[in-house]
Amino acid sequence: MNDTAAPTTAPVTLTLVRHGQTVLNVLRHLQGASDSPLTPTGEVGVRVTAQHLSTHAFDVAYSSPQPRALTTATAICGHHTGLRPRLHAGLRELDFGSYERLAESEMELTHPWREFVPAMLAGRHPGVPGGESGSAFMARVRETFAEIVATHAGERVLVVGHGLTLGAYLAVLGAGEGLVALPNASVTRLVVGPEGLREVLELATDVAGHGHVAARPAPARPRGMRADELFADGVLADH
Repeated sequence: MNDTAAPTTAPVTLTLVRHGQTVLNVLRHLQGASDSPLTPTGEVGVRVTAQHLSTHAFDVAYSSPQPRALTTATAICGHHTGLRPRLHAGLRELDFGSYERLAESEMELTHPWREFVPAMLAGRHPGVPGGESGSAFMARVRETFAEIVATHAGERVLVVGHGLTLGAYLAVLGAGEGLVALPNASVTRLVVGPEGLREVLELATDVAGHGHVAARPAPARPRGMRADELFADGVLADH
């Protein structure tokens, strides 16, 4: 008789929620590693999303440690007895370095979004001055979600985070083309197994009705890069 248990391959049902609308979101300023409070509209939106998810069962909840995400996660968990958000540093947002808290338009002058983001997702961007590189960011995202999926096989997991971090994971999975624009307090639900994405249940549902004011999409790859180059030795490949 073989007493060695076979490894479980049960998939995880992930519910990904972007944090509620913040002051810097409305101003269209970058707030990767920095933070700003939710606006009154953002607070209402979080309550709407929390109520929407109150009928969904969760076995565990994770949140970025940044206040805007934790506030959102706490509101959602408040509808579920005994559910408390576990903080995971790997879920924090991309660090924009010297561009933190500056207007998006200022960074656009030197690092256009439609070129910057695809290069980050491909792990090829060195990062802006003082910021996080594409290779470090994508490795962090990949490792964080691989850990969550491996730890919670067969469970229903809530993850509250940020637009680029959650969007980068969706890019790794191939759920959508390029960077999926995630509205504030939006809901994405996925079934993920050890081998990767099994099913997209819903993608970027704008439950709170905030629209795409602070949600910018980006193409799948940098200008001039072939699709196969993303996987040749780039970070999108699931090593």
